[in-house]
Amino acid sequence: MSSCTELRKKLFIRGEWIATKEYTKLTSPYTNEVIAEIPFATEEEVDYAIDSAFQARTIMAQMPAHQRALILERLVQLFEERAEEAASIIALEAAKPITTAKGEVARTIQTYKFAAEEAKRIHGETLPLDAAPGGERRVAYTTREPIGVVGAITPFNFPMNLVAHKIGPAIASGNPVVLKPASQTPLSSLFLAELLHEAGLPDGALNVVTGSGRIVGDKLVTDPRVSMITFTGSPEVGIGIRNKAGLKRVTLELGSNAALIIDKDVNIDKVIPRCVIGAFSNQGQVCISLQRVYVHEDIYKDFYEKFVLATEKLKVGDPLDPETDISALISPNDIQRTLQWIEEAKNGGAKVAAGGKAEGNILYPTIILNANPHLKVSCQEVFAPIVVVNKVQSIEEAIELVNFSRFGLQAGIYTNNVHTAFDAAEQLHVGGVLINDIPTFRVDHMPYGGVKESGFGREGIKYAIEEMTELKLVIINRN
Repeated sequence: MSSCTELRKKLFIRGEWIATKEYTKLTSPYTNEVIAEIPFATEEEVDYAIDSAFQARTIMAQMPAHQRALILERLVQLFEERAEEAASIIALEAAKPITTAKGEVARTIQTYKFAAEEAKRIHGETLPLDAAPGGERRVAYTTREPIGVVGAITPFNFPMNLVAHKIGPAIASGNPVVLKPASQTPLSSLFLAELLHEAGLPDGALNVVTGSGRIVGDKLVTDPRVSMITFTGSPEVGIGIRNKAGLKRVTLELGSNAALIIDKDVNIDKVIPRCVIGAFSNQGQVCISLQRVYVHEDIYKDFYEKFVLATEKLKVGDPLDPETDISALISPNDIQRTLQWIEEAKNGGAKVAAGGKAEGNILYPTIILNANPHLKVSCQEVFAPIVVVNKVQSIEEAIELVNFSRFGLQAGIYTNNVHTAFDAAEQLHVGGVLINDIPTFRVDHMPYGGVKESGFGREGIKYAIEEMTELKLVIINRN
């Protein structure tokens, strides 16, 4: 183990690494060993970070698109050179299995590539004002201008890629950022700060401030110099942000209990491997993790038996072992909570067909059958390797059950009937419908976001840039 001073990290503000008075110990979710000491920012340090971003906003706004793109291209190159190191950081601080962590780094690189490309595509349109009487001989066009300082608050489950979904479009559209990473996964963000500094991002354009949500988060949300908050996390915190943000622009990517419908005519053997990935990748700690499966009664027994067999082949263990499929949940509290929810399900008449037990901080991948829709494992977000499989008599019943939820991020349906597919696309009340795939599918340039308590606003670089820019109208009178 390294010495204390080597483990001690610093805040990144105005292009400099800054020590703080207070530190908190960061421990590995898998081994519980201390892996770093993380600075605990005071309100004064948060203020300094916001001021640095506020001072940098003119430089960023005036920077030509090709230069913003070039910085992001350099960042991509640095990420490619240090991809192994980046994956190790994710595996260490988040207990994400190393193979999955490498996948996240590859996607992070993709996301910054998209950001570099979209930086050159920010455009407006011309408007035919003579469509209205009195609009003759007037020329009108729109432009998009940077919104100003962006406050980014990010979660632990994709500590590099979900950060990229905020930092990438912010830089692409000429906005400075103050980033507050999740308390369990700050190392990924500090690594990013190092790379962006090397890539030539102006001082103050990215500031990384670690510490408590109460101090850092609240200051970002309420400070008038911050023009926008982009947040990924729980609905409870998201609602609090919305209530405190006043007239700030807010994008909220919140929770879900993503559902999948399986029609009677599908080939189960093709569906099972996708369901295993959807339900158990990253220990189920994914906003669109497959949590509810509604299977037509004709194939229900066949489906869950094969699903259980495939699930029991998953390897649990050390996140740094390339063979590991499932590792530790992010905190011991999550183990206690999920075991209580499983117990509640059993007491409520549901059957545990696989898993249902924990070893250390690892919860074994768990399949629950016949769960009442009011049980926590059904109606709340489990954020753990737990999936509920229920029998339905018709697709109509399944659609009704999917929509019976506070959430609405993404949902999937497997069917060979084109009419059923179109009906589901029309009737499912979610931000994205996946036909013949799991709801856990995401690529980084698609519009991503939800309805109801899953939040509002869309991510996916092009769509995030729209959120991070102001539309300006210009009219020239030629009369």
